[in-house]
Amino acid sequence: MNIKRAKEEIKDSIESYLLKDEYGRYVIPVESQRPLLIMGPPGIGKTAVMRQIASQCGIGLVAYTITHHTRQSAIGLPFIEEDTFDGEKYSVTEYTMSEIVAAVYKKIKETGIKEGILFIDEINCASETLAPAMLQFLQYKTFGSHQIPDGWIIAAAGNPPEYNKSVREFDIVTLDRVKKIDVEEDYGVWKEYAVKENVHNAIISYLDIKKENFYCVKNTADGKVFQTARGWEDLSRLMYVYETLSKETDFDVVYQYIQNKSVAKDFAAYIELYNKYKKDYSIPEILEGGFKSIYTDRLRTAGFDERLSVVELILGALNDCFKKVDFADNVLTLLQSTLKELKSRLLSQYCAIRHPQEITEPFFAMKQAAFDKKCKNGTIEKRDIAYERKMLEICDYFMLEVKKRGETSCAGAFEIINSLFKTEVEKRQQLIDDTSEKLDNAFGFMEMVFGHSAEMIVFVTELNSGYYSIKFIDENGCTKFYQYNRDLLYKERQKNIINDIDDLRDMLW
Repeated sequence: MNIKRAKEEIKDSIESYLLKDEYGRYVIPVESQRPLLIMGPPGIGKTAVMRQIASQCGIGLVAYTITHHTRQSAIGLPFIEEDTFDGEKYSVTEYTMSEIVAAVYKKIKETGIKEGILFIDEINCASETLAPAMLQFLQYKTFGSHQIPDGWIIAAAGNPPEYNKSVREFDIVTLDRVKKIDVEEDYGVWKEYAVKENVHNAIISYLDIKKENFYCVKNTADGKVFQTARGWEDLSRLMYVYETLSKETDFDVVYQYIQNKSVAKDFAAYIELYNKYKKDYSIPEILEGGFKSIYTDRLRTAGFDERLSVVELILGALNDCFKKVDFADNVLTLLQSTLKELKSRLLSQYCAIRHPQEITEPFFAMKQAAFDKKCKNGTIEKRDIAYERKMLEICDYFMLEVKKRGETSCAGAFEIINSLFKTEVEKRQQLIDDTSEKLDNAFGFMEMVFGHSAEMIVFVTELNSGYYSIKFIDENGCTKFYQYNRDLLYKERQKNIINDIDDLRDMLW
């Protein structure tokens, strides 16, 4: 299965394991909660998925890579203890608490969250001295002589033998005690994630053209050759920084992340062309409605790669606009909820006679503390951190404005805050209007240059499948999109009917 389906399976399992009956007991007893064993190629996001699930479920996460551990750190250090059997004293070997088990208890103490996931990566690459301990861990949920606390689900990940020569095969006894989930790489699923996580548009547009270069791990005569989802995402982050610093992402830079020379060379060449087209065709100008003949004439006679690259550049620029609208939407939703709660306090009978600062300062300090705690505990996703941080920045600005205007009544303070909130709403609406205009201009340009061509099909299909684009269009509409989408769907249905008729004829003859 792909990583998206695997994430659903893992989350469903964790929610099932943590479900309690009316007496507060786990519906599936702890001893019957099979550890989750996720097997799949390296770099496809297994660890990232565990972080996302822990955040979404509001539980703790302790993650370790077992290859970084010695036997002593995993199961604890031995010490001699005396015990009495049948009236005689004996020296008995005991073990201190495992560093891994101790980390779970430390997490509980720090966060106050008593349930969570203990995630062990590369579990089938453990050293020979650790292998028995790993089998015991999966079978009995213990490290050494110490049990994993109830409410903590064990999840482990490993790589199949074809990706790592040092892996160990699990025996049937062990496999019969785990819930094994096999994961495979899938570009379509990764692209959904990449768009949400703002992976560089050059990478997405390149992989759209050459999907076969998305993922590969193999051994050759010249050594290991690989490119992974993790490599593309990390390269994306560097590309953004290099653009800010006006540095070039050339082959040598790409090869540091994409360790397949042929793919690295190909992508480096694509970046060069991508940046050239970005410079030659002023995309911001096109989105503002500047349809210069120099653009249209050149594109009509250009090769398919150049035409498609320009379409991808337009889509990338539009997607940046869609993301900004989505960001504003999420921030305003949080802000509205927070101000609604503040209103009930400012306008309550008890607080009405107090100075507004006595209400607002402790209230926003409480919100800030709750946000800081969620960040520390890891119970908030990366995108939500950005939304909430921006919301708190706006709240700080509101407080300063109230203070600056010298308002001393709670009702007056709320009127100021409400007025400032309306200004934020107007800013968001202006952002929506500007984005809608740019989308209309993009369709106008596409019609002028390409008409009902393959490039238009790519353009509409990408809009129809992008997370941010379809969300924006669903909420704000776009007449041209509906028109072309309807036409394309009709043609696709017509094509399918013709194919079905041809298949039927083949069967009859």
